[in-house]
Amino acid sequence: MARLFHAPLSPFCRKVRLSLAEKKIECELVEERYWEQDADFMRRNPAGKVPILKIDGKFLAESAAICEYLEEVHPEPALMPTSPEARHEVRRLVGWFDDKFYNEVTGKLLYERVYRKVHGTGYPDSANVKAGAKAIKYHLDYLAWLLDHRRWLAGDSMTLADFAAAAHLSSLDYISDVDWNRSEAVKDWYAKVKSRPAFRSILADQIPGFPPPPHYADLDF
Repeated sequence: MARLFHAPLSPFCRKVRLSLAEKKIECELVEERYWEQDADFMRRNPAGKVPILKIDGKFLAESAAICEYLEEVHPEPALMPTSPEARHEVRRLVGWFDDKFYNEVTGKLLYERVYRKVHGTGYPDSANVKAGAKAIKYHLDYLAWLLDHRRWLAGDSMTLADFAAAAHLSSLDYISDVDWNRSEAVKDWYAKVKSRPAFRSILADQIPGFPPPPHYADLDF
């Protein structure tokens, strides 16, 4: 059985979990206190980051690379389109969320509101929280624009781009930092992704000291 070393609210870990579940790859979840940087963890990934997937006798790191590995080894159901242009668009949007969205939104809101307490690094920085709360509006509007032109974020089919976006938004939704009333199209898209069986284990996550809002696991939110 595969084993995933992860942190429950990490959007990068959630993206890999969604890919594994969608492809029905049985996997044991091992919660990793990655910030402690213990020797065993650093041997598994010298970069000191999660997720780390142990599969087929190998340790794999970096969420985007893990997802592409899974796509190549377990191509069905497909999370990448067939044409080079469409695959580029999926990779562009995965990069958008894992880089731009993370640095402007997730890293500011999730780190300040949750991980400062979990890591014991002090109180939230209000300037970062305000910046993240402002930036997410721009990103939600961009999602709405994409969905005005496409059925899913990268085209006519659900892809890894949808899982990357949903991974970040689900982490922020856990702490009630997403204004779902800003766009009906984005809310409907997220409801479709959230209702997939692959999402069930993510919706069951519980972070001690941080209970999710009442709507979090509600498929009809």
